[in-house]
Amino acid sequence: MLYTIAAILGAIILYTLYMYFSQKKAVTTLSQEDFIKGYRKAQLIDVREPNEFEAGHILGARNVPLTQMKGRMKEIRPDKPVYLYCQSGIRSGRAAQTLYKKGYRDLYQLEGGFKRWTGKVKSK
Repeated sequence: MLYTIAAILGAIILYTLYMYFSQKKAVTTLSQEDFIKGYRKAQLIDVREPNEFEAGHILGARNVPLTQMKGRMKEIRPDKPVYLYCQSGIRSGRAAQTLYKKGYRDLYQLEGGFKRWTGKVKSK
């Protein structure tokens, strides 16, 4: 029983480390200041769900939810920088990994996500 629990904990730790390092390889995390400097010349993608996007989003962002990313990847150009954000930074990291696996290399995410954003916001 103890060996089983230790094996499960070990597997969880290994998986967490793998995800952390593969995400670190795929995407560059930027402070809000650095994010603002570059996102106007890039594709700004909000990977939150549509209801979150409609409640408020960064001015100029397009909504491509993480749950739809694989099916809508053709909407995102691989030859231009991609700036991603979500509510806290977890989903944007996963979106970056998905894009990275498909050959996208110029990937950035907003540190802390939309909940820490203090710039211009559009809401419906």
